[in-house]
Amino acid sequence: MDKLLKYGRELLELELYEAKKLPDRLGNDFVTACQLILNTTGKVVVSGIGKSGHIGRKIAASLASTGTPAFFMHPSEALHGDLGMISSNDVALLISYSGRAKEFNLILPILATMGIPIIAITGKLDSPLALAAQAVLDISIEKEACPIGLAPTSSSTNTLLMGDALAIAIMRARGFKEEDFARSHPAGSLGAKLLNHVSDVMRKGELIPRISQQATVFDAMLELSRTGLGLVVICDSSNKIKGVFTDGDLRRLLLKNGTLQDAIIDVMTSPGYSLPETWKAVEALKSFHDHNITAAPVVDSDGTLVGVLNIHDLHQAGID
Repeated sequence: MDKLLKYGRELLELELYEAKKLPDRLGNDFVTACQLILNTTGKVVVSGIGKSGHIGRKIAASLASTGTPAFFMHPSEALHGDLGMISSNDVALLISYSGRAKEFNLILPILATMGIPIIAITGKLDSPLALAAQAVLDISIEKEACPIGLAPTSSSTNTLLMGDALAIAIMRARGFKEEDFARSHPAGSLGAKLLNHVSDVMRKGELIPRISQQATVFDAMLELSRTGLGLVVICDSSNKIKGVFTDGDLRRLLLKNGTLQDAIIDVMTSPGYSLPETWKAVEALKSFHDHNITAAPVVDSDGTLVGVLNIHDLHQAGID
């Protein structure tokens, strides 16, 4: 047990030692790499083989999800047709610690002929890849954390960190915001919070608990039971809200010796609280908490009833 902890800590300490050198290596080439990507009208084509390829896929994904169109192209597949995926307005981000991957030796002349700028992430600044690149990002290390010095460990960590630095620097330069991120992550919780509006998650049509001004408390009770939302909306003939009545109001009325035959207009809360349909769903959730309520009618810009929203609807939509 002690040996396993020792091995794990030794690896982390060595990788952190190598990673701490990276910030001082960022200079003109890093700026050039960012500018090449920011100025391109095409995509960033990321490529690498072996562990560099695995990290490259992550870098491409990070770029794409933070506002920079990017995709990963396997070097071997590139030599068998996938080079056709590259256009002259793209930028190539090639990853190879040695800078001597044989596949790149065949790809580099073709990219040069097409006039495609190359960004190299490599540990060898005198390699063919580095010499062919317009910007070189140095990930060199003194020692791999692998005890036999063979498995990429420190070098792959440096590659990942350099890719993250590139992606996030470009993201910040673009002014990429939460709403932009949410658009590329619509199925995630952030997407649910930032993309959904009240109109997207509210209940509509027959699911709206509503009664007329001429109704009684008994009618309200039936509508409360039918929808189970704990709230009924009282409307005029134009579907404008006159008030609201909740199951809590019903209990309090009966405790005060009120009757089910009482006119709803005499016991409702007027005008009651309502939500604009244009609000973001996360704003509605905050409003529920602020007002200590669990449901509210929803109105359009003219104040007409168009729906009703319950806090459970928000939770089911992933908004919490």
